[in-house]
Amino acid sequence: MTNKKVLVTDESTGKNLELPVVTGTEGEPTLDIKSLPSTLGYFTYDPGFAATAACTSKITFIDGDKGILRYRGYPIEQLAERSTFVEVAYLLLNGELPREQELNQFRDELTYHTMVHEQLNTFISGFHYDAHPMAMMAGVVGSLAAFYHEKLDMENPEHRMLSAKRMIAKMPTIAAACYRHHMGWPVVYPRNNLRFCERFLHMMFSVPSEEYEVSEVAARALDLLFILHADHEQNASTSTVRLVGSTGANPYACVAAGISALWGPAHGGANEAVLAMLDQIGDLSRVPEFIERAKDKNDPFRLMGFGHRVYKHYDPRATIIRAACYEVLDELGKDDPMMDLAMELERIALEDEYFIEKKLYPNVDFYSGIIYKALGIPVSMFTVMFAIARTVGWVSQWLEQSETPTKICRPRQVYDGPKERKYRALHRRS
Repeated sequence: MTNKKVLVTDESTGKNLELPVVTGTEGEPTLDIKSLPSTLGYFTYDPGFAATAACTSKITFIDGDKGILRYRGYPIEQLAERSTFVEVAYLLLNGELPREQELNQFRDELTYHTMVHEQLNTFISGFHYDAHPMAMMAGVVGSLAAFYHEKLDMENPEHRMLSAKRMIAKMPTIAAACYRHHMGWPVVYPRNNLRFCERFLHMMFSVPSEEYEVSEVAARALDLLFILHADHEQNASTSTVRLVGSTGANPYACVAAGISALWGPAHGGANEAVLAMLDQIGDLSRVPEFIERAKDKNDPFRLMGFGHRVYKHYDPRATIIRAACYEVLDELGKDDPMMDLAMELERIALEDEYFIEKKLYPNVDFYSGIIYKALGIPVSMFTVMFAIARTVGWVSQWLEQSETPTKICRPRQVYDGPKERKYRALHRRS
């Protein structure tokens, strides 16, 4: 809070109101409008909450105009180059990078909680064989409160932190089990002698009939993707987690709600949509045709994976993952025609005045799907991969919210339905 204020005048009544200006350590100044309804009788209208700060947070900073993303003050570029996903998880949960002993202890705690209750596997087996993995994830995660309810006192900070660690540790186990149910394969239990991403890949792809050797390239690429997707400020799914959390709901219910929000193709499903688009284009010779279609306002076709709701500049995560994309395909020896299509789309779009003017740069989703595909992860699992990573952000945001007095979230609306009218008996309605 600063001493600066902005004067608002209602010209119809002559009433004035001084709105305090709230400033953080970085970012745009924000007007505190709490007193607006009681003083002037107005609410604010902001569809999609694009111009509304719903909370204060110390976790993630984004500057969309400059293409900046930082976790707890650390640039995403530095974390992607030097850190690991587990270390980033500790940072988001606790506010500081861990010392060696703290990191080892945190890693041990996550490892301890990788197993899930055996009846959860029975629960998963009850889903239809071709159920979408995100549908299973939402249901299974929401049910965790029924299995791990012994330490769910939301007023107890230790219980809250334990729940957060459980969520991070168990999410890969649940995701792998959902995938294997879809494939008709037996569940693989977590091998705790492996690291986080190695363990997940082993649970996903190992089979009883042969020895499975985890690829270091694949594990490193997955770790990078998880870091890039760990948190992204108050997006649709994170806002949903906070909205549900404001009711006092347990963290499993909150994360299940976040998973449901993430499922939408405009959010977590965007990388899945990129692959579908590339499949639709089909051949390099058709790229110019689809570029022109993307420019046509009357054509329903849209280039998926270009532009971002927040970034008006290049998505900083896209820069990192673009380099990783080439590295992964090269090291794995993958000659993927879709990658050629993607690179041609990228080249034309970055040189075309239409896209430059509208600042439609490739975003993180444009490249992440290509990497997942190269790693052998099916398209239906792309959003699940996102959910595994974003769980860290969700529980960090939930913890932060739980530590401060929070009113239940209650947005208002502009009602434009019928005015009051009288009920008419059935026989009198024409």
